[in-house]
Amino acid sequence: MATGVDALPDDPGTLKAMLIAERARAERLEQIIKELQRHRFGKRAETLPEDQLLLGLEEVEQTHATQEAEGEAVSPARKAERVAKRRANRGALPAHLPRVETVVDIEDQSCPCCSHPLHMIGEDRAERLDIIPAQFRVLVVRRPKYACRACEDVVVQAPAPARLIEGGMPTEATVAQVLVSKYADHLPLYRQAQIYARQGVTLDRSTLADWVGRAAFLLRPVHERLLAILKGSTKLFADETIAPVLDPGRGRTKTGQLFAYARDDRPWGGTDPPAVAYVYAPDRKAERPIAHLDGFTGVLQVDGYGGYRVLAEKNAVSLAFCWAHVRRRFFELAAAGPAPTASEALERIAALYQIEAQIRGRSAKERRAVRQDKSRPIIEALEPWLKTKLATISQKTKLAEAIRYALSCWTGLSRFLDDGRIEIDNNIVERSIRPLALTRKNALFAGSDGGAEHWAVIASLIETCKLGNVDPQAYLLHTISRIVNAHPNSRIDELMPWAYAEAEKLRDVA
Repeated sequence: MATGVDALPDDPGTLKAMLIAERARAERLEQIIKELQRHRFGKRAETLPEDQLLLGLEEVEQTHATQEAEGEAVSPARKAERVAKRRANRGALPAHLPRVETVVDIEDQSCPCCSHPLHMIGEDRAERLDIIPAQFRVLVVRRPKYACRACEDVVVQAPAPARLIEGGMPTEATVAQVLVSKYADHLPLYRQAQIYARQGVTLDRSTLADWVGRAAFLLRPVHERLLAILKGSTKLFADETIAPVLDPGRGRTKTGQLFAYARDDRPWGGTDPPAVAYVYAPDRKAERPIAHLDGFTGVLQVDGYGGYRVLAEKNAVSLAFCWAHVRRRFFELAAAGPAPTASEALERIAALYQIEAQIRGRSAKERRAVRQDKSRPIIEALEPWLKTKLATISQKTKLAEAIRYALSCWTGLSRFLDDGRIEIDNNIVERSIRPLALTRKNALFAGSDGGAEHWAVIASLIETCKLGNVDPQAYLLHTISRIVNAHPNSRIDELMPWAYAEAEKLRDVA
């Protein structure tokens, strides 16, 4: 058997082609190794996550406070200066908080010089923020029974108030607290049970799970209506993230999907309230978004997932693609080492983002005009430049993959130029997905497909509240109480988070 040099072809052209192919293969493998090393040892995000940055700042601020305290301990003048600065910058505490007043008065109200009675000429008033740890209380409902002395069979009693859980112990406020702790503050039920146990209230995790399941069932029509309202919009964002679900039959977890459909028209001054609806699916097949968005006929802003392309082919949906996903591919190449072409692509894309920063918040008409004037020349120059670069490099490299990805999405990537309502990227819905990742990180997985569906229902309402600056606990308490007390389904729009916010504003004015 011929090996080594004997195995090489005699034709120089063939040998050269083999060497070029082998060099391209080696470059591709080297790039893959760099990406794996960066994924394993480097930071995964292009920018430092905000929560990680805040953690670092907290430590710096704590150290600074310690140094200030040490300085105040040895310098009375410095302490007085710091006290005056705190009073000047503190601001007022919210007016709705209850005030508990304590009067610190002198013991002897006679003049220290002549002993005549003193009279008050004013007072100094200082407010400090106090906190009472969360406390449980027991609401006792007494329903007297009445009987008639003349009629032996007559017993009259007021009907029992409606409850979310008949025969159960929690109030609607308690259930709302459990929901918000689990899906907004990302506290798994077993941790909540530990917190309650510290106050002497023993609640089994399975009991809390029962409350969550019943609340999710009750709120399901509100979630369905929320999704229906979003499908009636002219423009939506869509994205998906994994939802690990326990698969008892195999003794491990299976990978489900949480699809997110969001609306936020505030960047161009739209009046529709921002909202997001999550929908659980056991897989990532294209038929899932097709079913979820049945009836939607507007612009759908997405990443490169192929299921949305199938949706666009079947329905009257226009796809707008995400420049952040394009940029990310070139960033990974540039971050791994010297990459002139990838770096230049990043610079060209950065110019588009600089224009977007200038027009954020303007009307759709103004945004379109600026994009036609400034962004279109950049886009029109970028496409032939990418095609030229693609023709000069090996088609097996990661750079070629990044360029092909951009070119395959070009129509959707260019759609924002002609419509001021469209964003340059899909970051709005990606931000709505981050809370799901935090819940997933703490809970690890959902216990079943039903649990994942509950997750989608409750998280949709909570995250929509957060988008509209609505207190999710107050909203859930209000909504659950209304439904328990037979709120008519024909008026379900009154139970949307933004409707609750408007009602609260009117109540405050009244």
